[in-house]
Amino acid sequence: MRVAALVLLLPPAARAETTIRIATYAAPLSRDGPGLLLRDILSGEDPQITAILGVIDHVAPDVLVLTDIDYDAGGAALAALSDRLQHPYPYRFTAAPNAGRQTGLDVDGNGRTGEARDALGYGRFFGDGGMAVLSRYPIDATKVRDLTPTLWRDVPGAVLPTLDGAPFPSQQVLDVLPVSSASHWIVPVEIGGVTLSLLAFSATSPVFDGPEDFNGLRNRDELRLWEAVLDGAMGPVPERPILIGNANVEPFDGDGLRDGIAEVLARPDLQDPAPRSEGGEQAANPDHHGDPALDTADWSDDGPGNLRVSYVLPARALTVVDAGVFWPAPDDPAAGLLGDDQRAAGPHHLVWVDLRQPAP
Repeated sequence: MRVAALVLLLPPAARAETTIRIATYAAPLSRDGPGLLLRDILSGEDPQITAILGVIDHVAPDVLVLTDIDYDAGGAALAALSDRLQHPYPYRFTAAPNAGRQTGLDVDGNGRTGEARDALGYGRFFGDGGMAVLSRYPIDATKVRDLTPTLWRDVPGAVLPTLDGAPFPSQQVLDVLPVSSASHWIVPVEIGGVTLSLLAFSATSPVFDGPEDFNGLRNRDELRLWEAVLDGAMGPVPERPILIGNANVEPFDGDGLRDGIAEVLARPDLQDPAPRSEGGEQAANPDHHGDPALDTADWSDDGPGNLRVSYVLPARALTVVDAGVFWPAPDDPAAGLLGDDQRAAGPHHLVWVDLRQPAP
């Protein structure tokens, strides 16, 4: 077993006091309608939620970004989820996403309105598959910078979709559509007198479109928004930034504009801890080019195969102590948390990075 796997078994109290575990998890905490997630959490009988809770308890992040959790205005589902953990999180943050917020326009160009694809971001209802942050350290919600409303056309270097030389689906849509399909937040977390800034987001899938490449271009520009933030083109550069969330694209395999994430990974102001797992390595797709140990999603039964789509990319100035993906090998005792088929908690795996607490 790798050293990373051994460290992963340690609860928060057993880790070094100066180490902070930052994680992101695209856990499938979205349901078919509003209120159903809260119902399933409170019931205590949903096997998928039980598996997700087991993974979070096992990895025990100090700060966790969830990128597929239904939003409700009171944060009731998020609070209920936290309360079911062995060690509930004292600090929580969520805000309204673009997902499911209807536009009244034909966003996908199929001649109809009011469908899931006609929202500001894909969603069957308002808040479908939103985002949230759980933390053991204080979050000052008054200092959160919410870039979720940023118009796609206003992103520096944005490439808007066209079809046969005309704006797609229409100029009217492109005049009001934000680049963020769910949420883009800059969340300050205060740790021992030092601020870490989570650049948290959940990008659209780069597929399910046509020759105009609407989703592929939007996915690319959701990353380009963060590049603009880090370059100082969207206001002050955040303190000690950590780019974190589900980019839904990787640099070697799968669909999407791979150059976007490749450029982000190559930025000199960020570092890639390259979190790995034994499970991903053993489940390698023989036709893929990337390192399978870095994969974070298991779509081996259908779709594009296993891909690296979730990332935790700390600022270069921060010190990385360890990193990993919770994807145990089948013979690892921890694999039982993921069920007999290793997928009880969904296709995505939790990604974590341990940082040395920076001095004030």
